[in-house]
Amino acid sequence: MRDIRRTDLTLLVVLDALLEERSVTRAAARLAVTQPTVSGMLARLRTLFNDPLFVRTQRGLLPTPRAQALAPLLRQWLAEAEVLVAGDRFEPASALLTASVSANDYIQSALIVPFLRRLRGAAPNLRIAVRPAQTAGVAEMLANGELDLSITSTTEITTLDLPSRSLYEERYVCAVRKEHPLKGRRAVTMDQFCSYPHVLVSPSDGRFAGPTDEALARLGRTRRVVLSVPGFLVLPELLQTDDLIAVVPERVLHGRMAGLRTFAPPLAIPGFGVIAIWHPRLHKDPAHQWLREQLAAAARSLKPARTNQPPG
Repeated sequence: MRDIRRTDLTLLVVLDALLEERSVTRAAARLAVTQPTVSGMLARLRTLFNDPLFVRTQRGLLPTPRAQALAPLLRQWLAEAEVLVAGDRFEPASALLTASVSANDYIQSALIVPFLRRLRGAAPNLRIAVRPAQTAGVAEMLANGELDLSITSTTEITTLDLPSRSLYEERYVCAVRKEHPLKGRRAVTMDQFCSYPHVLVSPSDGRFAGPTDEALARLGRTRRVVLSVPGFLVLPELLQTDDLIAVVPERVLHGRMAGLRTFAPPLAIPGFGVIAIWHPRLHKDPAHQWLREQLAAAARSLKPARTNQPPG
């Protein structure tokens, strides 16, 4: 048996051209090589298969029975080789893919919901696992395939040397219940802002300080934070229970403004960006490239909540 590793597979490409063209001259033109090159390779093919493969006639090359038998196998092999080299095309409508995405509850509500809506419409056979936000160990999870996409804020992850894509920018607004004493004020003063109790979100460690407190400290001020909760989506209900103030990303309130009023913070609080992060092993993968494009398209479609006053 001949060892395939010792065979020049280019010979098979030449044989296919000869079978199609039935002419050394036309085969050479098709392959963009010289006629003597094809003649030399035909001689090697005859040795390889121990058969003349073609006989010359007035109408061109006539394949032998051995060459005719090789033709369909050769076409199949070349077709499969072309797919192998070109890579699989990703067809969303028929694709079978499972992917894992992590995000906090705010991003899940603001972005993952419209993202999944797009996916279900275009690729109904996809399976997406949505996981809680990951910060510690996210690089290892992306590297070992435990996670495919991490969607997070620029304030949470800033040092990972991984491919990423900016999705949108977010800003902060203040939210209170309709019955709050500050509900009707067009401009809330710093003293008023600091005098009422506040609730903030601390996803993992129950802290009572965040970006707002850092901004206040730069002005030599403090506020009174009485509640620290692990997620954003509980805030609209909590605000209904007391005269609390919550400083929140504006899109947290999308579809959740019932019973609430908003106003602009009386100080400048830096916003943040939302980004997607993935591992280089998936950077060129057609399926995951398509997935990330759908995520970006969902982000472009986002609109801020209809807050009562423009923040600023």
